[in-house]
Amino acid sequence: MTSICIDGFNLTMPKASGIATYGRNLLKAAEGVGIDTQVLYGPASGRKASNVVNEALLIDARPPAPQDNRRRRVQRFQQTLLSRFGRTAYPIVPSGEVIWPSGAQPPAGHLWAVQDLFVRSNRCFQKYGKLTPLTFKASCEVPAPDLMHWTAPLPIHAPGRPNIYTFHDLIPLRLPYTTLGDKARYMAMSLEVASRADHIVVVSEATRQDVVRLLGVDERRVTNTYQSVQIPEPATLPNKSDVALEIEGVFGLGWKSYFLHFGAVEPKKNLGRIVEAYLASGVEAPLVLIGGRAWLDEGEVGLLQQVKRDGGANADRIFQYDYMSFSMLNNLIRGAKGVLFPSLYEGFGLPVLEAMALSTAVLTSTGGALPEVAGDAALVVDPYDVRAIARGIKALDADDALRNDLEVRGRRQAAKFSCEAYQARLLEAYSAVGVTPSASYG
Repeated sequence: MTSICIDGFNLTMPKASGIATYGRNLLKAAEGVGIDTQVLYGPASGRKASNVVNEALLIDARPPAPQDNRRRRVQRFQQTLLSRFGRTAYPIVPSGEVIWPSGAQPPAGHLWAVQDLFVRSNRCFQKYGKLTPLTFKASCEVPAPDLMHWTAPLPIHAPGRPNIYTFHDLIPLRLPYTTLGDKARYMAMSLEVASRADHIVVVSEATRQDVVRLLGVDERRVTNTYQSVQIPEPATLPNKSDVALEIEGVFGLGWKSYFLHFGAVEPKKNLGRIVEAYLASGVEAPLVLIGGRAWLDEGEVGLLQQVKRDGGANADRIFQYDYMSFSMLNNLIRGAKGVLFPSLYEGFGLPVLEAMALSTAVLTSTGGALPEVAGDAALVVDPYDVRAIARGIKALDADDALRNDLEVRGRRQAAKFSCEAYQARLLEAYSAVGVTPSASYG
């Protein structure tokens, strides 16, 4: 059977990222078309004799004990130097004995691991400008993959098989003031990855155009697969009354009586203008904010912090949470009067699609790929125009017919990003490098 391996760089993060969701959906889609799936991890600990222990170390909560500074510096230099000559992944067979955190175990038949792979490969590229070559120590139980699909432009390459890299966006270059990384280094790595890739996958036409234009990639080497929203059945099974009771009991909020924004607190998410527009709109419906603080967030939370310090009616109408479980977030999306997601720029914008799939009206923006995802099923505004955002909030708050129409249109729009449609686009990308469900590579 044809097999693919994806990196698990984002899959082990304690709080799910958009790329982690992408990776899980990618595995499910590949499995659905008869492709064997594998995941490559980079645990902090080295290989042990026990397969069960090796699996446990993938999700170990206890990091290795720190070494003295001098020894760490010498070891770090050696590891960085040697990474340019290659690393070897060892196989792990899922044992059924290790209990993974809820939602963390990937839908994959086989696992691979290389100690500190992602950390060391990144240091190697920073120091030497070289991608780390990766080989697989295959066994009878775990064959080497036919295709390596990197879920982001990581500085690693697996010789001997096609390598596909997914570019979600080029935001460090398009909106440099919203990210902290070294832009010259980011460009260098993106160019190197793009030149070594056998094919490139993107998640929107906006990103495809950015990759072609900014990285100089031949458009024939780039396939837009979009993304797929796959909400587990248990999240959609509770009926409206049960979800309403839970929201009322936990948050004191009524069904379709509040607005919701969710996402990391970082500049591109536009939280500062969302709060300003919400206050300017004068609506009485509460605003629920879900998202942990990330980078460059001072300007985004300044007004919110001032409102909270001053107290009064405005402070009582804004609820803020750093994190929410997957099931609770889905319930909050279902029960919201509207989801507010007027980002400055998105390579895709999964929250918009999730909200539409859960029958909730959406206000989004003209930033990046968001108009592609929203289609005619959302209110689309200029993300820099606070007044326009405020008018959109007021319209969603006052017009029941508008919200009902957007909910119906949203479900139709979300259906365009079905699992079946995504599988077809994914197979198109794989066929570009000669990999099909019936093909096999050595």
